[in-house]
Amino acid sequence: MSESVDFTDIYADEAMVDRATEVIRSGRYVKGPMVERFEEAFADFCGTDHAVGVASGTDAIYLSLKAAGVEPGDDVFVPAHTFFATVSPVLELGATPVFVDHDPETYTMDPDDLAEKVSAADDPAAVVPVHIYGHPAEMDAIGDVAADHDLAVIEDSCQAHGATYRGDRAGSLGDAGAFSFYPSKNVTVAGDGGMITTDAPDLAREARMLRNHGRNDDGEHVRLGLNHRLGELHAALGLEQLDHLDEWNENRRAAAERYTERLRDVDQVDPPVARDHVEHVFHLYVIRVPDRDDLQESLETAGIDTGVHYPVPTHEHPAVSERLDGTPQVPRTEELTDEILSLPMHPRITDTEIDQVCATIERHYDR
Repeated sequence: MSESVDFTDIYADEAMVDRATEVIRSGRYVKGPMVERFEEAFADFCGTDHAVGVASGTDAIYLSLKAAGVEPGDDVFVPAHTFFATVSPVLELGATPVFVDHDPETYTMDPDDLAEKVSAADDPAAVVPVHIYGHPAEMDAIGDVAADHDLAVIEDSCQAHGATYRGDRAGSLGDAGAFSFYPSKNVTVAGDGGMITTDAPDLAREARMLRNHGRNDDGEHVRLGLNHRLGELHAALGLEQLDHLDEWNENRRAAAERYTERLRDVDQVDPPVARDHVEHVFHLYVIRVPDRDDLQESLETAGIDTGVHYPVPTHEHPAVSERLDGTPQVPRTEELTDEILSLPMHPRITDTEIDQVCATIERHYDR
């Protein structure tokens, strides 16, 4: 009987335990040196001048948009194929999400569709390209549209820690980058956490105030802000994980290469694409098949965990759709969501486990 194959593997080692113990013994749990060290290390890793630790990836998107000047009534361009948290901050700010279809190969934002929708918008203010699954969006073309229409560019890098586009890291390609450290991400902090990266000192300064009740360096509350801070314990664990990130991403790429090679001759399977000018970090390994639900059942019967990211286009969630004036025109996204399946992927997945997954897929289509 085959062994089960887990979808992901949350990593912890003695070094992480030691860092956590150091923070607990210090008695300093918020607004301390670990957050500052993590911010400095993360900014250095991404190649940006500033990094601002926050409580979640959602906070990172929300505060980046707010610090960039997005106001109620503004149009903010977002992918239709993404997690809900890309869009909810736009609505929380009172802005209007405008949904953009995806590139048919990479599933990232389609720059041509973006250009059309920006040209038709009344109050274009910002664009939030998502580096979905760990593949960077086409940032040159998106940047050209943004420059033509004076849009702030906020990268949703929540699945792309360490990914590169033409040699530059995700998070350094727009006005700001937003990262999540949720437990399943390529870097985690043993809970929720997030980071904003930017080269803009004014945006970083604004984000730091907004995460801490709108308080400036003199202790005055000069903006209306809430508590969006990253804790010391989370920062300490993230700092330790960051040391492993390049190695872990290499392991993910090797696993993806093995998957793709094994599945190359299965006609019903479209494996993910990694374009030559990017370095994909395979937060998820997502295939496209004509019978997703049946294949998922076959894999689960064989003890193989899978996922669907994401089964519902973002604009179809009731919390979003009830706030829209019309139905977004994103036909590729609506077709995609019935055909995608995420296979097990993490830095410690073994060749044996990958072969077991692929053999099960081959048997499913040989029936």
